[in-house]
Amino acid sequence: MRVSDFDFDLPEKLIALHPVEPRDSARLLVVDPKVGLADRHIPDLLWLLKPGDVLVVNDTRVLPAELRGTRVRGENRANVSFNLHKRVDAHTWRAFARPAKKLALLDRLELGNGQADALVATVAGRGDTGEVTLEFDLGGAQLDEAIKSHGAMPLPPYIGAKRDVEERDLVDYQTVYAAEDGAVAAPTAGLHFTEKLLQQLTDKGVTIERVTLHVGAGTFLPMKVDDTDDHVMHAEWGEIDQATVERIRVKQALGGRVIAVGTTSLRLLETASRKTGTLQPFMGDTDIFITPGFRFATVDALMTNFHLPKSTLFMLVSAFAGMDMMKRAYAHAIEDGYRFYSYGDSSLLLRARPEEDEEEL
Repeated sequence: MRVSDFDFDLPEKLIALHPVEPRDSARLLVVDPKVGLADRHIPDLLWLLKPGDVLVVNDTRVLPAELRGTRVRGENRANVSFNLHKRVDAHTWRAFARPAKKLALLDRLELGNGQADALVATVAGRGDTGEVTLEFDLGGAQLDEAIKSHGAMPLPPYIGAKRDVEERDLVDYQTVYAAEDGAVAAPTAGLHFTEKLLQQLTDKGVTIERVTLHVGAGTFLPMKVDDTDDHVMHAEWGEIDQATVERIRVKQALGGRVIAVGTTSLRLLETASRKTGTLQPFMGDTDIFITPGFRFATVDALMTNFHLPKSTLFMLVSAFAGMDMMKRAYAHAIEDGYRFYSYGDSSLLLRARPEEDEEEL
């Protein structure tokens, strides 16, 4: 398919630079391919979801993975910054560098803006589009703690270009159920939940299940091809364990729906379902690329924020609820002043069944 098929015009004023307060007061656009569109709010999930449904959340924790510091080359020094985006091993991360042209293999880096206990690394590799491989002197849990100490929250570029990172982002850009360190971008649909709302859903009979997918900064990379067949998807590490799979299967057998909170949860669930057509335990990297025509095996509904034009995520939601339906939904959201992107409002999409899909796709 042509990437241009997924383009739309978005007024800049609709890009949210901060979340609403409290976080569960955001708007929620319900998109049902059979019924149409309905304007709701996040607390309406209490009656939109039913006893027996399974809400699957991504419990990855965002590391403050924006690092600034100095390249040291003999007596020469230069200011550089990095956004970590994928862990390679205990000592090594891939990162996007700015400016990448100042870096060469084996350059030494002192990260932490001149702090006495600078985080030291070596440039161990260079790739395309400003990507580098950083090998840190520290490793494992020590490295994680040092990154937390020296780094800043890696806000999406469409926010970071308009304002500086603020102290409140340490809380705002983290879900209330975040547990597993490793993400460098938030699973933003989950930012709308409070502990109170989760408890209310549980009291109603909705099961909350946790999976882990460490979101990478590649989720923000623009597509640089004209045809979706030519796009290479970034890989992200995820895990669904046996016990979680078994609990979800039991609820499915009793008629419960699987509702993925965020495209990251959906991508992991559908990755774990691809080989057999039913959900299986999974641990490893996934680079699944979902476009219209994809056949979903596990997820019945998707809660997700509003995405960038021509992005892989807008392609995913178009595959899930139908391309024509999502174009209608986004046109309505823009007309009605919904707030877009990571700190914006949300939507609840019901899956288009094969007989509802656009035949021309």
